[in-house]
Amino acid sequence: MTIRAVWRGQVLAESEKTLRLEGNHYFPVESLNREFFVESATTSVCPWKGRARYFDVVVDGQVNRDAAWYYPEPSRAAAQIKGRVAFWHGVRVERAEDAPGAERPGMMARLRGLLGDGR
Repeated sequence: MTIRAVWRGQVLAESEKTLRLEGNHYFPVESLNREFFVESATTSVCPWKGRARYFDVVVDGQVNRDAAWYYPEPSRAAAQIKGRVAFWHGVRVERAEDAPGAERPGMMARLRGLLGDGR
């Protein structure tokens, strides 16, 4: 299943290999559309994952401060999220097939059959 992160109509990241932890999808860093990310000076500490760093997300000149975070050196207990990025602050994380305007192949095939469309 493909998962994507979207803000202001732009796909920030998309992957079939997200890792879900504490209700968040962590996207592989290589799945990011880097043009939308600017390193932030913000850091925070999670007692079991370690020190987090943040990205501001910028779309069409609009800045969503600290909307993405990652753990450059996570603790051993959280090693599986190294090289991964998660989102918040209004970034929508969704299944790609649930995105507005996404074609749902099964449903579309049934509709075409009902309408007699031979596509």
